[in-house]
Amino acid sequence: MTFYQADLVTDTAISVAGLTAYIQALLEENAQLHHIWVIGEVSSANGHSKGLFFTLQDTEGKAAINCVVWHSQIDKLTQIPQRGEQLIVLGSLRLYPQRGQYQLTVWQALPAGDGLQALRYRQLRNRLEAEGLFAVERKRSLPIHPQTIAVVSSPAGAAWGDIQKTLRSRYPGVRVLFSPALVQGEQAPSSIAKAIARVEEDGRAEVLILARGGGAVEELACFNDERVVRAIAQCSIPVITGIGHQRDESLADLVADVCVHTPTAAAECVVPELQELYFEHQQRITTLCTVMYQQLKNAENQLEEFKIRLRRLRLEQKILQERQLLASQRHQLVARTKQQLQQATLRCQFLEQKLASLDPKAVLKRGYAVVRQEQGEIVRHASNLAIGQKLFIQLTEGQVKVEVTQIIN
Repeated sequence: MTFYQADLVTDTAISVAGLTAYIQALLEENAQLHHIWVIGEVSSANGHSKGLFFTLQDTEGKAAINCVVWHSQIDKLTQIPQRGEQLIVLGSLRLYPQRGQYQLTVWQALPAGDGLQALRYRQLRNRLEAEGLFAVERKRSLPIHPQTIAVVSSPAGAAWGDIQKTLRSRYPGVRVLFSPALVQGEQAPSSIAKAIARVEEDGRAEVLILARGGGAVEELACFNDERVVRAIAQCSIPVITGIGHQRDESLADLVADVCVHTPTAAAECVVPELQELYFEHQQRITTLCTVMYQQLKNAENQLEEFKIRLRRLRLEQKILQERQLLASQRHQLVARTKQQLQQATLRCQFLEQKLASLDPKAVLKRGYAVVRQEQGEIVRHASNLAIGQKLFIQLTEGQVKVEVTQIIN
């Protein structure tokens, strides 16, 4: 019976190419779709050597269609499609089998006024700007050496991975708190606002990164939502946006304390590079030694000049005055040198403590241990282990090989 059903399905199944060809025939052989007028708002437009590619969207943003005006037809258009405009376009539908997508080939475009979504965007931007949410005076500077950073992004996107990689390479040891959120779709605005609220409730983060990878303008609409803008404005810690777009600024970018164009750039902005700190420290030591040597040489030169002048003086009073002046200058030099040396010593001690706090071995010395799988991957969750699995436990000195006998979640 089972074999009969499988054979029956195989005999009646159609290939992907066959299905696509059938759909293509339905679309391209339909007379109404050969010459059709469509009205909508231009949500994105990109020039290309072959022509102008743009997306036409309905006023509520619930449906969209990809359109193209080939290069030879652009000069014949009454209105060149631009983002935010409402257009009535004339064209025909074509389906591209390789991509499984349909597209409207446009012959003519007529103006139909400003797009509703563009109008809503301008009204919201003007209202928020009137409230002062985009004012430069509100912008806060980022902390120089943050110990805890919060990240709001999608757990499934590449942005979160890029941020982790950048932070680990530039500033090892920094604590990163991840507050997951949707960054695309109708549920994204409330999800982002809730993720920021979770960071606020936690209270440990010193700076917050709001990030998303690149995408079409329609996919980034959540960053123009008033709920997201107000969540950023009301956040008690500095916020930096790293949204993967460069053509336009979103309202989230305008209200943030700092905005950059990629998640990686946002991670680079919030932490210094450890190698740069090492280099700066060495430069300070070199500069201190140079200054001390120069001051010593200057003091020796002055002393030699005083000796020469003393040899030329005959009156005891002049000699006494010069000795008093020399003693005073020597005292000032020693006091100044001691002060600079003390400041430099305190600075060096601070940097040593800073470097010691970043040393992973210091954490092990406090009684912690690092658990790794046999392949060397660090174990962070008990749910990822299995009974009988071999593990290595790294202690302050040496390591121990163990076997999992029980898992307690």
